[in-house]
Amino acid sequence: MNAHLTRAVPSIERLLGDFEPDFDFAPAMPIPPSEYAERMRKLKREAVLAGLDAVVVHCDSVGWFHAAHAYLRYLCDWMREGVLIVPVDEGKEPVLLSFFTQSVILPPGGEPVGVDRILQIGAVGREYADIPGDSGALTMKALVGILRDLKADSIGFIGDKRSAAFRAGLVAEMPKAKISDQHAILDRMQRNRTVNEIAQFRSAAQLISIATQAAYHVARPGVTDYEIYAAFTMAQMARGGETGDGYQIGANQWGTHCGKPYGHVMRRGDLANLYVSNVTYQGYTAQTARMFAFGDLTDRQELVLDACTRGVKAAEKLIKPGTLVRDLNNAAFESYIEAGMLSDAEARTMPYNWSTAEGGAPREIPRQYVPDADYEAQGRKLMHVYPATFGPHNPNLGHSVGMAGGQNAFNISSHNYDKLEEGMVFVLHTQWLEPQSAGCNIGDMYVVTADGFENLSRHTPLETYRVPA
Repeated sequence: MNAHLTRAVPSIERLLGDFEPDFDFAPAMPIPPSEYAERMRKLKREAVLAGLDAVVVHCDSVGWFHAAHAYLRYLCDWMREGVLIVPVDEGKEPVLLSFFTQSVILPPGGEPVGVDRILQIGAVGREYADIPGDSGALTMKALVGILRDLKADSIGFIGDKRSAAFRAGLVAEMPKAKISDQHAILDRMQRNRTVNEIAQFRSAAQLISIATQAAYHVARPGVTDYEIYAAFTMAQMARGGETGDGYQIGANQWGTHCGKPYGHVMRRGDLANLYVSNVTYQGYTAQTARMFAFGDLTDRQELVLDACTRGVKAAEKLIKPGTLVRDLNNAAFESYIEAGMLSDAEARTMPYNWSTAEGGAPREIPRQYVPDADYEAQGRKLMHVYPATFGPHNPNLGHSVGMAGGQNAFNISSHNYDKLEEGMVFVLHTQWLEPQSAGCNIGDMYVVTADGFENLSRHTPLETYRVPA
């Protein structure tokens, strides 16, 4: 059956027509201006201790109207490209340079909280505006002018990998200035989340739960992975979710996860995975993973699903301030060891899907024809076996969850001897994939409280959702 042709299955709009989530969504209010002021105060204090005259935060865009990282949004809720100059001296206000790309998104959302002065650089160029010049060069010229007016000789620079060329340009333009990387300041500030931030995470997680229930609502033999993905997307974005990308659906007879929809028609014996790596609410993301099975599965598939489910629940029992992160990780993998899937929980020796070959050499992806009727109906053939080896997706249990575009602050792994602290937010997801055999990826999102934890994704059960087939 070709998923691109008209089918007898009702349209996604009809399938979702009577959908209602089984709990009430509680959207959090935006972070108050007073909290942004406190973030700026902490940044300036750290800058004083580091002997800085000013801090420069650079953020470019990465396409699809997305900012490259979350630092600007964390500091002033600016959700597009920009360069923020924060003087350390009292009485000197921050300045935001922006509007230097063709990604035209106007506030709201994104009025910069606590920043009164915004300079529009302008998008120029021969092809775009028939004006000679380069917007990047104009941005640098404006930045250097402001820093020289501030008499800034010691400058802290905050950015990501996409900021490397801009940083190099600043060094070239101000060769006598001392420029140091200071992104660790903002990383430290985001390790333990505030009450207002946790409210944003909670709302994002509720959006995932509603979206997952919508996906379950339409799941039945004959629907496509496109339609399941669409139901998920529609339900969360209709309630304030910011993006329709950033999560995956794996769907086939083996339980493949970390995929994208391609027109697979769900059939009896299939396993589907919703690996939700990013649903964003007001800049804050949530992450979960759920499995659903279409009819009867093989004994091996049931064993893998059971081991993964028990693993998350075993780790969850240990969440409280003072628990070693390593102990969470190792508790989850005990069920794998009991099932004969692993010999130990150590990251260094654990097999995992994206591991190198022996000694760090590149691993050959096995070349083999894998029948896939829906892919072949589109004129393509699957000629390799993915993944190249069995095991968890990653050699660990999970990681921190933060703002859209941010990097993981820490991993839940055997080599992490940190202790849990109140305000930490993370996902625990147990994963396993055996090529052409069995797979699972399930997980919940948690915040550490004063005496334990809150499961932010509790509105949908962790257990595999069973679809009659």
